Amino acid sequence: MDATAPVLTEIGGNGVAWVTLNRPKVNNAYDEEMLAALQEGLARLAADAAVRVVVIAGQGRHFQAGADLAWLARAAEYPPERAYRASMATTRTMRMLNELPKITVAKVRGGCFGGGAGVVCCCDIAIAEEGAIFGLTEVRVGVAPTPISTHMVHALGLRQARRYALTGERFGAAEALRIGLVHEVVPADRLDARVDEIVAEALMAAPGAVARAKASMLGATGWALDEATMSWLAHDSAMQRASAEGKEGLAAFREKRRPAWAPAQG
Repeated sequence: MDATAPVLTEIGGNGVAWVTLNRPKVNNAYDEEMLAALQEGLARLAADAAVRVVVIAGQGRHFQAGADLAWLARAAEYPPERAYRASMATTRTMRMLNELPKITVAKVRGGCFGGGAGVVCCCDIAIAEEGAIFGLTEVRVGVAPTPISTHMVHALGLRQARRYALTGERFGAAEALRIGLVHEVVPADRLDARVDEIVAEALMAAPGAVARAKASMLGATGWALDEATMSWLAHDSAMQRASAEGKEGLAAFREKRRPAWAPAQG
């Protein structure tokens, strides 16, 4: 295994795969390389009959900080076709995770923002430590969370998704539990053990029945995305990122200043 790869995947002999997001220097923020690695890994895990449970975690102190803002700033200058492909990379990765025919578990430590919260929404089970911090923060930098929007509504319901996706405010693990973003919150020193306990429970489920049950729940409720919907979401994301507002928000973040639309500090 290449320890420098953006995603580390280890498949155990017990049918459990451990997927570690591996860009700790940027709090595991994703870029095109990480998304490509995730897509490749998820496709491989989906096709592997021996894999029954997939646990997703972040390397280091944090789970995942969403999109790498340096990458988003570059993508804001891409020509339209490439900009669309960049947004589709996120959209497709989230769909693959959401529809993976295995039981998926998010193991959340530290910060979990933007697309990181989207990853949690796409997992079947989410367990967080008490000190975890969350936020659907895209609007704070002038971009829209459209690649994860359907998954946010699916996990949180429209009412809670509207509040947190529109304000971009941060919230703690207790609030994440209350609104349904995570299923359980445990002390930091119990997180590993609790995830192991959940995995043991998951392994009691018949794999074929799991795949069929998951597909039927997503299909019957309309949460399985089709290509036309994905295309619309990706196009919408790319358009906002390339807008004057998107460029101003990303520039403000890079320059460590308040964006033009934010009230002046008193």
